[in-house]
Amino acid sequence: MPKTSIGESLSRVDALDKVTGQARYSGDLTRAGMLYMKILFAERPHARIRQIQTAPAEAADGVVAVYTAKDVPVNEYGLQIPDQPVFCGPGSSKPHAEIVRFVGDQVAAVVAQTEAQASAALRLIQVEYEDLPVLSDPLSALKSDAPILHPDRGADNVCVHYKIRKGDVATAFDQADVIVEDVYHTPVQEHAYLQPEAGLAYLDEQGLITVEAAGQWTHADRETIAHALGLPDEMIRVIYPAIGGAFGGREDLSVQIPLALAAWKLKRPVKIIWSRRESIIGHGKRHAITLKAKWGATKDGKLIAAEQELIGDGGAYMYTSNKVLGNSAITATGPYFIPNVKTDVYGVYTNNIPGAAFRGFGAPQALFMAELQMDKLAEKLGMDAVEFRLKNALRPGDTLGVGTPTPDPVSVAECIEAARDKFGWKKGRKKNRPSSIVHGQGFAAGFKNVGFSFGYQEHCWAKVELHGRAKIERAVVHHAGAEVGQGLHTILVQMAAHALGISASLIELKTSDTATQGNPGSASASRLTFMAGNAIRGAADHALAKWKAEERPAVAEFKYLAPRTTPFNKETGYSTPNFQYAYAAQAVEIELDTETGHLRVTRITSADDVGKAINPDLVIGQIEGAIVQAHGYAVLEDFKTKNGLPLTDRFSTYLIPTILDIPEKVESELLEIEDPNGPWGARGVGEIPYLPVAPAIAAAIHNATGVWINEFPFTPERILRALGKIQ
Repeated sequence: MPKTSIGESLSRVDALDKVTGQARYSGDLTRAGMLYMKILFAERPHARIRQIQTAPAEAADGVVAVYTAKDVPVNEYGLQIPDQPVFCGPGSSKPHAEIVRFVGDQVAAVVAQTEAQASAALRLIQVEYEDLPVLSDPLSALKSDAPILHPDRGADNVCVHYKIRKGDVATAFDQADVIVEDVYHTPVQEHAYLQPEAGLAYLDEQGLITVEAAGQWTHADRETIAHALGLPDEMIRVIYPAIGGAFGGREDLSVQIPLALAAWKLKRPVKIIWSRRESIIGHGKRHAITLKAKWGATKDGKLIAAEQELIGDGGAYMYTSNKVLGNSAITATGPYFIPNVKTDVYGVYTNNIPGAAFRGFGAPQALFMAELQMDKLAEKLGMDAVEFRLKNALRPGDTLGVGTPTPDPVSVAECIEAARDKFGWKKGRKKNRPSSIVHGQGFAAGFKNVGFSFGYQEHCWAKVELHGRAKIERAVVHHAGAEVGQGLHTILVQMAAHALGISASLIELKTSDTATQGNPGSASASRLTFMAGNAIRGAADHALAKWKAEERPAVAEFKYLAPRTTPFNKETGYSTPNFQYAYAAQAVEIELDTETGHLRVTRITSADDVGKAINPDLVIGQIEGAIVQAHGYAVLEDFKTKNGLPLTDRFSTYLIPTILDIPEKVESELLEIEDPNGPWGARGVGEIPYLPVAPAIAAAIHNATGVWINEFPFTPERILRALGKIQ
């Protein structure tokens, strides 16, 4: 087998182009005769548009066209349900499209000869608004007298409600020796990817409306654009150039439909680049969630009951709230066996920026609650936090809250032990000398799904061409999966080389073009290594069979179908919602100044079961990146809104970690417990190391100070308030 195949740390295939600036991102694209677009945002959280006057803008220098709601054939879109207008305003066939529901709703688009002309004309558009009452948080939106934000979607503002009912919770609490009841809050988080939204649309040589813009699922983008334009999918072509980060934030569309509309109508290329502020107010965020929990255990340290309610801020539109909060419902009991569970999860429409997919997909919020409940129960029982977790960790055959067992292998116990041993975990309270500087350690575990859930038939397509005479001289691999910075293209090359038994240098990769490639599914749910690997292996096997039969070239396509899943039962949640899970555990060490409230994470040890590390260096990169991003979420990033208006809409006010703010030491411990369905045993890893960071830091703060903090980010102000140093 070639050296640069499975298990080898092959250099990234895109590294040279990216470090030399040769890689072309959406904002780098140009085309002859190109026009420029700017989009008018509502800039108010809730209002009715009475009228829009575009004539002054249309008459401005260089302006070619101005588009509003009346110009969009089917003025609606949405990844899960089409509840969002492409443009808000009168003249649309979509009911209630004249209502803007958050500051980032798009009202009009100007196309001009230059970007400056488009910007100047945008300011000439006159919009008459009637402001409406603002629902700035889910609790106010749940009140009986709250205005209904989507009257065509129901009689209240609840967009999602899931129930988990397992066993007899009331009786179990009567039998519990210790009970912990508490309330937790998790914040909004901005994706802060390096590349803001940008794109170029044009008609290609075949007359297809072609959109080149960053995304996470080529074929879903194509379907959504086609729906809004009232055209067959085959009339739309989506191509992904280089993508500067995504983290879930590019699952939902931004500039694609207005670009496609303009290119279609004008028959000329049209380009747009959002500013950072436009990006921050214009795309979805991690869901803020309020979590109420009551857990019980016996005196010998066995969990017996969990009752919890989660209320998530869905924001103005559905986006992926139904799926994100479904994942919260599953992970709310942590990676532990609890025989009696009652969970209610609500997603609520508000006038905030929509809640969207973000790395971890609802699990970081749920696990913050679950892991702190575990720590508090362990403390009440006088048990070590790690021993308590091991005593209750899911084992093969144990059922989740949904009533069905987790698929094998179930490796959370192995992850807990590996993190404990690598870190050198010491039981008990950290002993600190008299000083304002205190130290603490914390521990947490986590799990989440690999692949799509709840009855969706997971699938992934690949094609392999083998060229040569007596031996394979060149192999062309076609796969449309999104390379969002995670190293997918490198992994595709390695898996193809391994499956074909040839050197990786013979692989030619063709990527991310709906005109020539089948559906890969999304770059989300930690799924692409698992799904793409199985698709490529299948295509390679079929191509090799044709090669042996002396077909030249030997060409084969393959569509991999993952094991089936089932949706929640509406009343009990009973289901097999996922075909596999991945597991992680982490130990952290912190230093905290009790006089200033300043917190430093000095060390994190992360043990992650990856099934098989296709490229160990890339896996470690994913672990380190996830931890840094989760550390920002836990310690620094503080997205603030007031009455639906974002107050932190720039990087000068929304602070993300620099190299001086990240954990000082990250240790990665790779476990390779092979997944029987994964390609060469691999599981997904992209999201998993993110999950335990915030609760592990919270536990370390408690270990250092004796204080529990149930809300983050753990800013100096919040820490000093918890310590009673400030009001």
